[in-house]
Amino acid sequence: MKKALISPMEQAQSGYRVAQVEPAENIFAVADPLYWMDCEDDVVADQFWFDSVDGTIKAIPQPVVHTTPIGGAPNVIA
Repeated sequence: MKKALISPMEQAQSGYRVAQVEPAENIFAVADPLYWMDCEDDVVADQFWFDSVDGTIKAIPQPVVHTTPIGGAPNVIA
């Protein structure tokens, strides 16, 4: 299990930023109001956020990019 460093001073989505993620044995002392909490191994800093309402860490949704061709390729006559 890993630990996520939560920064309640920085908003992310509707909660707080996950500022850093470390293996549990690598955590270090941090100043208030920062704090560590357990997280899943797939959590990545700045790609997840902490929901203080339900106490869970959630992925930040990635935008879906839709591409629509503007026009077809020009006809080529050989």
